[in-house]
Amino acid sequence: MSFLWTTLMVKDMDQSIDFYTKVVGLPLNRRFENGTMELAFLGNGETEVELICDVKCTPEFTHYASMGFKTESASKKIAELKEMGIDVFDGPYAPNPFMEYFFILDPNGFKIQFVEDKRG
Repeated sequence: MSFLWTTLMVKDMDQSIDFYTKVVGLPLNRRFENGTMELAFLGNGETEVELICDVKCTPEFTHYASMGFKTESASKKIAELKEMGIDVFDGPYAPNPFMEYFFILDPNGFKIQFVEDKRG
């Protein structure tokens, strides 16, 4: 069995694609319309992020959900985000000597976690 994608309902497809390509660093693989919906798939591996913008649906997120992405350096990523005008929502945290992480919010209010693995 393979894990194919995680789906997020978004308010504005262009704004969300811009965020996930420029801030998170995921390439846009495909984008198309299907009736009242527009879909986009982003990622650089087997698993993708699927964005759906549907005029009939308003996205709602829970504070318990998030997506995590690896970064080479948490402090450098925070500095890069600050230059882009993006604030850290929560953190940074270093719960042990091997990890540091923090959260930001995507344009729809969904939590995005950046994690530095300090084991090398």
